Amino acid sequence: MSIDWKQYTSSAFYDELISSPGNARLPAKKLISYLQSLDKDEVHRRQCLADSTIKDMGITFTVYTEEGSIDRSWPFDIIPRTISAKQWCSIARGLEQRLQALNLFINDVYNEQKIIKDGVFPRHVLEYSKNFRKECVGVSPPHNVWAHISGTDLVRNHEGEFYVLEDNLRVPSGVSYMLENRSIMKRVLPELFENDHILPVNSYCDQLFETLCSLSPNVDNPEIVVLTPGIYNSAYFEHAFLAQKMGVELVEGSDLVVGKNGYVYMKSIRGLTKVDVIYRRIDDTFLDPKVFNKNSTLGVPGIMEAWKTGKVALANAPGAGVADDKVVYTYVPDVIKYYLDQEAIIPNVETFLCDEPKQQDYVIKNIDKLVVKPANESGGYGMLVGPHSTKKDQATFVELIKKYPRHYITQPTLALSTAPALVGSDRPEPRHLDLRPFILQGKSSYVTTGGLTRVAMKKESLVVNSSQGGGSKDTWIVDTEAKL
Repeated sequence: MSIDWKQYTSSAFYDELISSPGNARLPAKKLISYLQSLDKDEVHRRQCLADSTIKDMGITFTVYTEEGSIDRSWPFDIIPRTISAKQWCSIARGLEQRLQALNLFINDVYNEQKIIKDGVFPRHVLEYSKNFRKECVGVSPPHNVWAHISGTDLVRNHEGEFYVLEDNLRVPSGVSYMLENRSIMKRVLPELFENDHILPVNSYCDQLFETLCSLSPNVDNPEIVVLTPGIYNSAYFEHAFLAQKMGVELVEGSDLVVGKNGYVYMKSIRGLTKVDVIYRRIDDTFLDPKVFNKNSTLGVPGIMEAWKTGKVALANAPGAGVADDKVVYTYVPDVIKYYLDQEAIIPNVETFLCDEPKQQDYVIKNIDKLVVKPANESGGYGMLVGPHSTKKDQATFVELIKKYPRHYITQPTLALSTAPALVGSDRPEPRHLDLRPFILQGKSSYVTTGGLTRVAMKKESLVVNSSQGGGSKDTWIVDTEAKL
């Protein structure tokens, strides 16, 4: 027997592939028709092929538990998510617009602070920002760009409209899994890649390399390295993957040294090699023990001074996380209007600020209906999902909000879109998902064709993070104007 799509329904949620029982959305028509031509045993075989491919390729992620860190195979579902190329063009423009405005904002708050003086952005939000680095005041990096690599989380509501859920500007991760997802799908469903209707994603590493090159201080052939905290970091697979794909060295802090002339050098068996650009995958506070955490062994002593004097480029720049704050997120539409004189192409999710008395009062009265998020955490940690929480949990968060109002924002519990997934079942079931495209900005801008689709593998769960039990799908941007 084959998959009976007439039996598939996503209730009140917008489904990415199926518009109504038995009817596929236009970008998914060829996919759904092909899956229907396979019997259930063959579909199961393809999923098993994907799982074994992931193990053979060593695609893993790390989960931190009370017992220690555990490496696990990347959880993957073979039914991709599909979006039309026409719709994606608009999304890509919105993502470029957003990062451009955020970079103007970051450069402004570390220099003239015009947006504060003009009353558009509250000074107190900056003063209490966990990621504002006073050590970066007065610096203007190449092209005045601070966040060169961004991962913007998007969601779709019950009507299929895209919204920005949050911005990730410090050390955004996940792009390697986006690329590996496509590699896996080409092995599992090669028949569907025989035409050009599914747009490619394989140019990202070339674009990342070009972006990093554009940051180099007056060097035609720059020496670029990827700086990793080491093999025990949860994203180490990605660090190694990107370094290999770009053909650059993967280094740890102990492999680098700042010379007496202020330049950064990489140690090797041939001696010292001057480094021009560092794609750093460690947090600000571990970057330079002379400036931040003096006990850090992950960073490079003196690297901040080398960066500030223009002798090495850092991507992302230290201090870029000031715009990663979820309280700052609420002001991004105003930021776009202020710097670009444009309306935001992709709107924010409705958000309530807990340090505004009226909004805090609303949040406390409706906490059982809202999602509470800490302003500067990631990975799904420290959250409260109101409808799925206990009275005890709700009371705990009420006290936290009252005590530390600047540390939290709240949003409505979203009716996240769904897509069919083969999670431990003989037939597809709807699972909630989000999307993380990656945007590059240096001398020019670039947006990935699609992004990393993250899936809540548990039924009715809204938590998509892999560290919290989520999984992933390939994301297909389909040219629906081509002949199907």
